[in-house]
Amino acid sequence: MSRRGKVEPLVEDVHAVDVERLLEHAKATLSEEDYACLEKLVSSHAELQRLIRERGTTIAWLRRLLGQSNSEKTSEVLASDDPTTETPAGNDDAQPGNDGKPGNDGKPSESTASNAANSDAEQGKDGDDGDGKSNGGHRKGHGRNGADQYRNATHVAVPHASLSTGCGCPGCQRGKLYSLTPSPIVRITGQPPLAATSWDCERLRCASCGEVFTATAPEAAQGPKYDETAVAMMALLRYGTGLPLHRLDRLQQSLGVPLPASTQWQVTSENVDAVRPVFDELRRLAANGSVIHNDDTTARILEFMGKSRARLLAAGELEDPERTGLYTTGVVAQTDQGIVALFFTGRNHAGENLADLLAQRDSARDPPVHMCDGLGHNRPKGHTVVEANCLIHGRRNFVDEKDNFPSHCRHLLEQLRIVFKNEKDCVELGLSAHERLEFHQQHSATVMSDLKLWLEAQLDQKLVEPNSGLGKACKYMLKRWDQLTAFLRVPGAPLENNICERALKMAIRHRNNSLFYKSSRGAEVGDVFMSLIHTARLHGENPFEYLTALLRHSAQVAADPSNWLPWTFRATLTSLDLAA
Repeated sequence: MSRRGKVEPLVEDVHAVDVERLLEHAKATLSEEDYACLEKLVSSHAELQRLIRERGTTIAWLRRLLGQSNSEKTSEVLASDDPTTETPAGNDDAQPGNDGKPGNDGKPSESTASNAANSDAEQGKDGDDGDGKSNGGHRKGHGRNGADQYRNATHVAVPHASLSTGCGCPGCQRGKLYSLTPSPIVRITGQPPLAATSWDCERLRCASCGEVFTATAPEAAQGPKYDETAVAMMALLRYGTGLPLHRLDRLQQSLGVPLPASTQWQVTSENVDAVRPVFDELRRLAANGSVIHNDDTTARILEFMGKSRARLLAAGELEDPERTGLYTTGVVAQTDQGIVALFFTGRNHAGENLADLLAQRDSARDPPVHMCDGLGHNRPKGHTVVEANCLIHGRRNFVDEKDNFPSHCRHLLEQLRIVFKNEKDCVELGLSAHERLEFHQQHSATVMSDLKLWLEAQLDQKLVEPNSGLGKACKYMLKRWDQLTAFLRVPGAPLENNICERALKMAIRHRNNSLFYKSSRGAEVGDVFMSLIHTARLHGENPFEYLTALLRHSAQVAADPSNWLPWTFRATLTSLDLAA
């Protein structure tokens, strides 16, 4: 029994025999149509109970089974509504489709908190060439991988057994053969994440004097037991994919190459200083970025929890003892050299971590655009920034109220659809920051201006209850209107904070799988490796190859980390090879 007492079941389990008897009685009294409806209802209830009893059934899966979607795309949110639903009185001229602007074709294009604003998957579902699906009906990016996607595959040239370039054609006997692109056949083989090689050096012993002579090990056998590739793989599995140490321990044990969890931690923590100079360089670049996104999620560090925290309090070693929160802050910065992702885990929240970062900013630079979700603790105190808030967060409040106020929410969602379609057009056209600003001022400013008047009218004219869900959604938008529309005034100001929320998924995945960090040192190691791994991914680089390069050239990395950033390290490696 739980502390709250015994919980009475809300759904009673009825025996199948009783259900059959009830149906037999109902069949005799109900019409054929009513009986068919009752029979479907009973069978659906029985099937739902069966699925709930099965192991592995999740709430999310049941929601999809019942037609409940978690998508926030306009087409999905409004799918259950009548497309002819009228807009509230007095706003007929604000309906999308009446102004001739791009995006009035009814196809969704705006981003959600979990999807990129410009991904192919966010196109409509009308079945044409612009709906995010191929002509065969499959969504783009969800088919078989082509051979060119296997960039690190080992290529084996297979010459033709009897023909070569320049030979006469054995078919027509007239033309000559010329080379085409090879026809690839890809085969995938398996191997342990970490493999081991043992050099068994022969030993000989003199039968007379007893002296032992051991064969000299080859050069490949020299060096530490865990080489740079092993360290890179451990860090990538742990901090890049969220694989817990004990899980990799068991996997390696079953594959015959044991790797204890304690050894994994020791190896990664001992090597973090080799890559830290690049992390520090990324921090310097991010501090001077033109656009900085930030957000945070909860974290767990055992050092600051439970009995460990009590011991720190008793010893007077815990600063600000009233503070109990633990966070992982994600920062994504658009810099002059490239995009940078950083993670900070500890007792500071997002605004404090960003303030520490901006302390390194060059005072001669203009204030950066700061994109966040509007919460007060995301703002950096003591630093001047151009505030921009996430339009998706304001939109989400109306998505949540769609069932309660369908016509009002439809109007706002359709209007914002136009704005996000305009943003997508800017990306596809490759516009610069100033060109993008002019495009939005031309195509989105009127939409947003009319939308503000509409929101104000809902409250001023008492068209909605101020304390209702819709009223609160309207007040949320109006309170932050200047920050939500920064993209109409500031070059480069984003519409949403999705890129930072996607980055935080790394920390959330790590927390869900590994549950916690043991100490602040462990959190620091995780932050360094996560930052390097995610920044490399944002630049399309292989994080395993990147970490390996940093570890192998640790002396050069320490001397000049700017040459070993994700977008510069390959050129540096090429120059080293040429110098050698």
